[in-house]
Amino acid sequence: MTERIGVIGAGAFGTALAVAQASAGREVALWARDAGAVAAMAEARENAARLPGVNLPESIYPTADFGQAARGIVFLAVPTQSLRKVLETHENAISGSVLVACCKGVELGTGLLPTEVIADVLPDARAAVLTGPSFAADIAVGKPTALTLAATGSGVEELQEALSTRSLRLYLSDDLIGAQLGGALKNVIAIAAGVTVGAGLGESARAALMTRGFAEMTRHAEARGADSETLHGLSGLGDLVLTCTSEKSRNYRHGLALGAGTPPPAGTTVEGVATARALAAAAPEDTLPVTSMVAALLDGRVTLEEAVELLLTRPLKRERG
Repeated sequence: MTERIGVIGAGAFGTALAVAQASAGREVALWARDAGAVAAMAEARENAARLPGVNLPESIYPTADFGQAARGIVFLAVPTQSLRKVLETHENAISGSVLVACCKGVELGTGLLPTEVIADVLPDARAAVLTGPSFAADIAVGKPTALTLAATGSGVEELQEALSTRSLRLYLSDDLIGAQLGGALKNVIAIAAGVTVGAGLGESARAALMTRGFAEMTRHAEARGADSETLHGLSGLGDLVLTCTSEKSRNYRHGLALGAGTPPPAGTTVEGVATARALAAAAPEDTLPVTSMVAALLDGRVTLEEAVELLLTRPLKRERG
């Protein structure tokens, strides 16, 4: 399989993936819409705006020409809510490439997961998912990271081999639905975990929230046809633990601010916000209690005090379920 790599989206995660792939000796085209940002990256050999302090190897070619990055294996490192527009705008250029979705979320209005959006726009595309517990800064500097590569069909082992590096270990899964729902739902739970700590409810409350949130994740994934075992792996539990316990997580930081009653950090994409709204709009509240609470809090339909009360006064039940 070709080792020419394209990365669509020069945010922190897209840039980190480009650096990891280039450090493994692969040619990488890194696409950004802003020609000025592309020129700055090419001159400074650094994405100072999104991943400062990380050198871009010479085998990374920053470009504003989508066609130059849309050949071979293509990482789609754009926000879930932007994915459809990117694919529709560049449908002809990207047709025939192997598309690896790296975004974690659910599309507002349709409830579709990233690979489902890809299939909706490009029915003949070969799509895979890269997801799991990872921060861009860790990947970029070569710290050991293990992720799930979810894909089906022939050639999945070759794709795994083509994208793995010395420090980036990829585990195969054929459960695209489960892998994507794990990555999407854990962002919502991370917002709730941040709210819990930001509101001063304590570490014990966060642990309880994470545990019940994980049960919610698993129930919803199973209802959509996923294998529950997938949620116990990197793309579910692993990602949940990382995102709910580190201030490097944008979703967790967003929740911390909400819980503390301060404005959330500006200028960053928080995938869990749209995901909470998308899922809460499509599922009964009693099946997604944490997600529904987060959506209501984000939309101002409940106060912080009311949100906490809603969670604490839910009916007593057995732990399983």
